[in-house]
Amino acid sequence: MPRPGELTLVPARRGKPPRHLADLDVDARRQAVAELGEQPFRADQLSRHYFARHVNDPAQMTDVPAAVRDTLAASMLPTLTTAVKHLETDGGTTRKTLWRLFDGALVESVLMRYQGDRPRVTLCVSSQAGCGMSCPFCATGQQGLTRNMSAAEIVEQVVAAERMLADGEIAGGTGRVTNVVFMGMGEPLANYKAVVTAVRRMTDPAPSGLGIGRRGVTVSTVGLVPAIDKLAAENLGVRLALSLHAPDDELRDELVPVNTRWKVGEALDAARAYFEKTGRRVSIEYALIREINDHAWRGDLLGKLLNERGRGWVHVNPIPLNPTPGSKWTASKPEDEAAFVAALEERGVPVTIRDTRGSDIDGACGQLATVGD
Repeated sequence: MPRPGELTLVPARRGKPPRHLADLDVDARRQAVAELGEQPFRADQLSRHYFARHVNDPAQMTDVPAAVRDTLAASMLPTLTTAVKHLETDGGTTRKTLWRLFDGALVESVLMRYQGDRPRVTLCVSSQAGCGMSCPFCATGQQGLTRNMSAAEIVEQVVAAERMLADGEIAGGTGRVTNVVFMGMGEPLANYKAVVTAVRRMTDPAPSGLGIGRRGVTVSTVGLVPAIDKLAAENLGVRLALSLHAPDDELRDELVPVNTRWKVGEALDAARAYFEKTGRRVSIEYALIREINDHAWRGDLLGKLLNERGRGWVHVNPIPLNPTPGSKWTASKPEDEAAFVAALEERGVPVTIRDTRGSDIDGACGQLATVGD
């Protein structure tokens, strides 16, 4: 049995997801199509339909000969995800979708449309069915890990969201996904290869990929230090979010069990090195739990640790704890939240309280779980 926090990669219980266009780079797509006996340029046509038009119905691929449309679609665009149900809130601008994967595994994604001065559409995607990190305040962590998702299963959540927006299903009219955050189910860096491949498909220019700006993609982690270092060397240019939740090892060992493997200082050092390598400011995610980690002295300690590693490299996002069924913990009192934030601000650390949209449909941070769905 692995130690608490041990990095374990659990293989699919029901078989490997079928190969999909989104699993492959441009050259591999052309080769795969050639192996089907078709001209390699057919792969470029499929890419335009899928990544630029968000189409996977062969009947809509009118530039592909009718005689080969179904064969190409079946081989290169197999069905990987099926929507089971949608839940909406915030006047229809927030939608949580429960997806059934090809083998019956269940995952969730959350689409959030923000209007006003900075209009944008953010999609929170899952990278694993369940999660093996066992954080006790997180519903997904308590569910356990079923399996890793393939790159294409991750990308398909974004493509499906693009279809929803294009079809006017989300309040506010048609639109496009502008931001993707890997903050859904799973620990992204425990499914490293698939996540990096998915990020490349999201950020490659259309029609090679979805053409989402690199600054608009955030990969979150509980602190798998070797994987953070590896990600920094990928030259992806995406943002990093470190889910810290405690500045002291004694408490973080309990809240984030992977801390028994890589301590607070090691995780912060890796996050700082990521900033040095990429120039992207790092976000520190911190779920505020009443009378557990919300003390002003912990806010001061966090600010001290961050400043010891320099200025201007980090931004803290305190997150009022979202309720989960059966949890013994709840959100901080307003006065304690304010004192925690003030302690950070006194240290000169930028702080923004995280918006908790979707909490009433169990779609906010820490609430995603498919048990009972």
